[in-house]
Amino acid sequence: MKSKKNIVLIGMMGSGKSLIGKILSKKLNMNFIDIDQMIEMDENMSISEIFKKRDENYFRKVEEKISLKYLKLENSVISLGGGGFINSSIRKLCQKTCLSFWLNWKSETIIKRIYKSKKRPLVMKLNKIQINNLINERSKIYELSNFKVNCDKLDKTEIINKIKNIYENK
Repeated sequence: MKSKKNIVLIGMMGSGKSLIGKILSKKLNMNFIDIDQMIEMDENMSISEIFKKRDENYFRKVEEKISLKYLKLENSVISLGGGGFINSSIRKLCQKTCLSFWLNWKSETIIKRIYKSKKRPLVMKLNKIQINNLINERSKIYELSNFKVNCDKLDKTEIINKIKNIYENK
């Protein structure tokens, strides 16, 4: 029996939420919503620009508004931004109406992917130790997801199939 709940992918920036979500939604014949993309469309600028021209606080307010709007839709795979699940309003709605999957990677893997990235305003000015601290801090909240997918030894197809199997058997 296939669950009627939305699937929400959570995890650090660089964990593959957008890529996995896109492919997974096709396999499950569901809509795909990338919250970061929706924010950029709504604000008509990139997330980096939002951080630069406004600030993180402004971004988080927009992120909350847009996330809460899209989480209420049906038949969707939703990729939350890396900090989305940290917001208690977003997290509570996810826990109530969705199945959340944490794409968990070793810190070294994430750091390798995002260190010095110009597209990731939150970590652009952080060193590797500070990024590692951010990962550890956020992981405590990500633990509250419905399912934890340890991705390091899996390829994208295996990650997708694992989520699909859990979802279809819920």
